[in-house]
Amino acid sequence: MIGIIGKKIGMTQIYNEQGHQIPCTVVEATPNPVLQVIEKDAAGIAQVQLGYGEQRVRRASGAKERTPRGRRASKSAVGHAAKAGLTAPPQVIRSLRLDDAQGKNKEIPSYKVGDTVTVGIFTAGDQVKVTGTTKGRGFQGVVKRWSFGGGPNTHGNTKHRRPGSIGPGTDPSRVIKGKKMPGHYGAERHTQTHLRVEKIDAERNLIYIRGAIAGPTNGIVVVHKHG
Repeated sequence: MIGIIGKKIGMTQIYNEQGHQIPCTVVEATPNPVLQVIEKDAAGIAQVQLGYGEQRVRRASGAKERTPRGRRASKSAVGHAAKAGLTAPPQVIRSLRLDDAQGKNKEIPSYKVGDTVTVGIFTAGDQVKVTGTTKGRGFQGVVKRWSFGGGPNTHGNTKHRRPGSIGPGTDPSRVIKGKKMPGHYGAERHTQTHLRVEKIDAERNLIYIRGAIAGPTNGIVVVHKHG
């Protein structure tokens, strides 16, 4: 298998055998059930659909317990999860390629609906890439969003953090497409590559990954194995 869905717990530090201090991001990846296996899609790619967490479900008709308030899983989601033997549909569903990190002349792993993927697919020293959603920072100016230098702080200047001129007046008399401007910053899909797995805690379903990864605490991430 090439990956697993998890939740970013936070950062810590560990010490290796040489006594070096290594900053690590801790990802909690509880066992992911296999919901669907696609041997070959329209593009000829083998995929597997994994789930993480659980959604709320509606109580059975006539049950004494109250139906939980808030958003509940749809009947289609419940039925899809039931095919994999689950009583509640996963909170997060992701499709991962089976041949993404296998390289040449390597056998593609085979899975069937109902199987479970755990952190045991990784070992210390593996190279991985982590896909997550960056922290949302709302509407920001060009200094924070694009690292503009801004204007001078003295000599009567009153435009300290403004972008300045955004286009020539005579030719072409318009703002060029792609001009870096203020706007929404963050909350984007980001993949960090060439990260190293430093430690695996199978009992607590934890993966210790060297360095930082995208996203806030408790953000959902997908850890892929490199070839």
